[in-house]
Amino acid sequence: MKVGILMGGISSEREISLKSGEAVFNAIDKSKYEPVAIVIDSKEDIINKVKGIDFAFLALHGQFGEDGTVQSVLQTLNIPYSGCGPMTSAICMDKDMTKKVLKSQGINTARWTTVRAIQDIDYALLDSIGYPFFVKPNSGGSSVATNRVDKKEQVEAAVVEALKYDTEVMIEEYVKGDEITCSIINRKTYPIVAIKPTGEFFDFTSKYQDNGAEEIVVQLEENLSKTVEAMAIACWDALKFSAYVRVDMIIKNNVPYVLELNTLPGMTKNSLLPKSVAGAGISYTDLISLIIEESLKVKR
Repeated sequence: MKVGILMGGISSEREISLKSGEAVFNAIDKSKYEPVAIVIDSKEDIINKVKGIDFAFLALHGQFGEDGTVQSVLQTLNIPYSGCGPMTSAICMDKDMTKKVLKSQGINTARWTTVRAIQDIDYALLDSIGYPFFVKPNSGGSSVATNRVDKKEQVEAAVVEALKYDTEVMIEEYVKGDEITCSIINRKTYPIVAIKPTGEFFDFTSKYQDNGAEEIVVQLEENLSKTVEAMAIACWDALKFSAYVRVDMIIKNNVPYVLELNTLPGMTKNSLLPKSVAGAGISYTDLISLIIEESLKVKR
């Protein structure tokens, strides 16, 4: 089977995508698959460079990668691909829409609001959310242009910075607690990974720089572990995930809150999904094969 590994792309997360793609290409089981590295430099490349492949392994991140666009093109071309379908991908790329779905299903998530311009900022509403809070691009990833705001005087600058990357900005309550992530493959949860950033929060540097964060498989207290796993599966069902996903949470006073849902989790050597499944005894190479096998089972 000829597997095209799509990487690069046109989003702010291009460099991380290239690292993910390179790691997948180097580790894929070459006794099972014939890998082809496909670097995406423009939207047209999705059509022009995928001809002749039997399966597309998506190592793309961010807009025009995780937002359902590439998935729709591949479906039109009748090329199976890894991960979720267009609808789920599009919803999860939009943090505001994701939170609206989660809230409708009674799934804990931090309070938030969105703005499209500095004129939209409602300082009375921000006072009710409470300082500090985070300001981030609504459809961004990898914590690009994400800033913690501690006082009113910092709000406008943070919004302006986030608007450089997106047309809509999310302002989200800061829930102080322990960060964890729960990986799911085919509706089965894998070992929970605790995240302890060396910096202020789990930002871009913490995610991708060596020693930027301590990320270890942990065993939570039994009842809390069951609650976290049940919440992760509730997210899977609510957003109609397929193949695999990573659910990021934060735990405050033994209560988990969903932070973000990753339909195409990072696949670099520092990424959380490989660390999670390694805790279940699954190698990185076998993880790649498992993703391909589970994705091929999905009828689209």
